[in-house]
Amino acid sequence: MGGGATWFSTLLTFLEDAVTQFPDKRTGENTRYSLRDVALSAFSVFFTQSPSFLSHQELMQRQKGSNNAKTIFSIRNIPSDNHIRTMLDPVEPSALFPVYEKVFSLLDEQGTIESYRAFNNTLLIALDGTWSHSSEKVFCESCNWKEHRNGNTTYYHSVITPVVVQPGNSRVICLEPEFIRPQDGKEKQDCENTAAKRWLGGAGLRYVPYGVTILGDDLYCKQPVCERMLSLGYNFILTCKYSSHKYLAEWLDACDPKEDLNEQIIKRWTGKEHLYFRYRFAHDVPLKDGEDALRVNWAELTIIDTEGKIRKRHSFATNHHITKDNVVSLVEAGRARWKIENEHNNTLKTKGYNLEHNFGHGKEHLSNLLLTFNLLAFLFHTVLEFFDKRYALIRKTLPRRDRFFNDLKALCQYFLFKNWDDLMRFMLKGLEIEDPGG
Repeated sequence: MGGGATWFSTLLTFLEDAVTQFPDKRTGENTRYSLRDVALSAFSVFFTQSPSFLSHQELMQRQKGSNNAKTIFSIRNIPSDNHIRTMLDPVEPSALFPVYEKVFSLLDEQGTIESYRAFNNTLLIALDGTWSHSSEKVFCESCNWKEHRNGNTTYYHSVITPVVVQPGNSRVICLEPEFIRPQDGKEKQDCENTAAKRWLGGAGLRYVPYGVTILGDDLYCKQPVCERMLSLGYNFILTCKYSSHKYLAEWLDACDPKEDLNEQIIKRWTGKEHLYFRYRFAHDVPLKDGEDALRVNWAELTIIDTEGKIRKRHSFATNHHITKDNVVSLVEAGRARWKIENEHNNTLKTKGYNLEHNFGHGKEHLSNLLLTFNLLAFLFHTVLEFFDKRYALIRKTLPRRDRFFNDLKALCQYFLFKNWDDLMRFMLKGLEIEDPGG
């Protein structure tokens, strides 16, 4: 496959195939706007990171007889914001999951997934929960809630956002989300661990044949979750804090440091100072007290300065066998969990995607569906960085994400483009950069 327009068109086709399967509850002649146009219109706002994209295109249609929503996103008729919200509210977010599957298959076919293999030749999938909306007034059936001492109640949406990560790689590949929401009526709240187990036994199963190591913070380092992972064929490297694993900490304290705790110290220059990286590991460590305790392998990294002061300490529980030859790479893999917060959740919250903004709440699924569109836009941007040479070069030339999307918004507001490729060529010409081809 070649050509920027081809890559973008392929991704858009994946989305079109999915939205044509959205349930449409309308009857009679109330079908001026197709559900396809409604869904693509919602997506275009997230892809362009422009809340006013559709209104600008309506004006352009009146002035020029065409618009970028039509030429770039294949939207035939532009619906109003209220119509979009009303039409999409009944649609479950899982209706978009086939798009994630097709994108992952595309990345696999192109060899990208293989290039992401890391510790023990596995794919590292990091799990983490994050809030996406909160309000004391607006709520729906999918909301969790928190009651405060002053009598107020905060309603919120939260979601687990699994991503494929790799140490030393700033790009993450987002996978199908799992929403943390009431499962048995409004009286029973959901929790992150329960949602994680749903994802592991649901959408996550399709990745198990690739050989997966799950990364997660201390919240996931509990025996029920670990046993669930192992029973389904996952490996794991999970943050394991001593404060929440007191029996494990006591067990390690009772060990003979020379006989039971394998240790090696590496001196490294950070560019500013020398630091000592002390690695220790042990096998067959009980995760909790009791005869039924799951036995795990344990690794620790302690970073110490030249004066003997401890700067940082990281500890992990894993089912992988640890040796002196692989403990460093295991710890690097475990620490790559932070990429889900830095390169993913933080990017979505602060770099134009506005993850925590209320784009529309609805009464059923709207808020979660719009979040799924937003995540999908981020995934599409990532894929274009991989394969669309023009897009990748422009993004490299304009490394600040907000600069790129501000330019994109302005151009789409004032100029009509034949297609995505035409837009990319125009930006290259404006930046006086030689066209690298598609």
